[in-house]
Amino acid sequence: MRKGLIWLALVCLVAGTAGGCGKKYEEAVASAETTVEEAEITIIQETTEPETEEETKGTGILDLSERQGIDGKVRSYLTGQWVDEQAGNRRPIATMMSNDKESLPQYGINRAGVVYEANVEGVMNRYMSIIEEYDDLERIGSTRSCRTYYTYFAREFDAIYSHFGQSTFAVPYLDNVDNINGIEGIGSVAFYRSSDKKSPHNAYTSGERLKSAIEKLGYSTEYSEDYHGHYQFADGEYHLEDDYGDGAADAGKVVPGYVMNEAYFVYSQEDGLYHRYQYRDVHKGDEGPITVKNVLIQYCQTGRYATTQYLNINVHTSGENGYYFTNGKGIPITWEKDGEFGVTHYYGPDGKEIILNQGKTWVCIVNALDENKTEIYGE
Repeated sequence: MRKGLIWLALVCLVAGTAGGCGKKYEEAVASAETTVEEAEITIIQETTEPETEEETKGTGILDLSERQGIDGKVRSYLTGQWVDEQAGNRRPIATMMSNDKESLPQYGINRAGVVYEANVEGVMNRYMSIIEEYDDLERIGSTRSCRTYYTYFAREFDAIYSHFGQSTFAVPYLDNVDNINGIEGIGSVAFYRSSDKKSPHNAYTSGERLKSAIEKLGYSTEYSEDYHGHYQFADGEYHLEDDYGDGAADAGKVVPGYVMNEAYFVYSQEDGLYHRYQYRDVHKGDEGPITVKNVLIQYCQTGRYATTQYLNINVHTSGENGYYFTNGKGIPITWEKDGEFGVTHYYGPDGKEIILNQGKTWVCIVNALDENKTEIYGE
């Protein structure tokens, strides 16, 4: 734990332009046995020779306005990587997935270019997996119900939102997004019940069923003309230290702070990816262990709807903090959303919008009051 505390102390020194680190960092520094000055010496001793001016120019940004490639490939809006033209030019599916132990494994989650994780009631959390290459998937889910804030996440990617029911408070918000609802008339077309799970963990969909439902509902499969992607992707392998120097601290293990599943990410130098763990074991989808290239933690103001356990997560008010992790390094960030239905932008300590590495991204939505539960370890 000591390395995690040192990391937080150092981040505070470089996060002044990001609005500071808040009370949790002051407490972390006060409780650390190693002083900030000693920690800085440790980091300096581990630093290699200074890079040349040419080496510190950083990596360029992909121009997603020119997505067309060769051999029927285009750049994905979700990952920045080459995908089949049919999938890359088609609106993705954003499907709700259960994370109760009884529902595991999640089917189709390994195909997701972006995954959102957030609490729904109390400490229980749920996923929204955004998938563009879903045609051959025979089982996706288990599919669970909608919450208000997930409708906004789906809109950020111009996705078609797939869910099985919704909370009472989410009902009016479903008018804002093209959605496939398992408890409406289209449910029997889009979803089926499996015999190997018990309700409510046995509702699944498939690529063919989703396509049939989209056709029957009359939804366009083409991206909106005013949609130009969500993230900025690097045009090569990107390293945070190229732009942020010592401000990009080691992040070999990242613990967002979810209580129920005790989730965390461990960076592997062998494949350059973060490996996902939860329930004290490797987190596996139906196609194997889950790995991602980028991890975002977005702290949001969170309350409850009166007299209920349903959470009301504010995904619109800018100025809250967060973190961005890639290639075993991390930086503090702030976030800002473009209006009610626009995309969320993330900014580094220098005030510039961050660049993501090409690949899958996992977004952890965390209660701002639980920021002190996040832990970052150098090794």
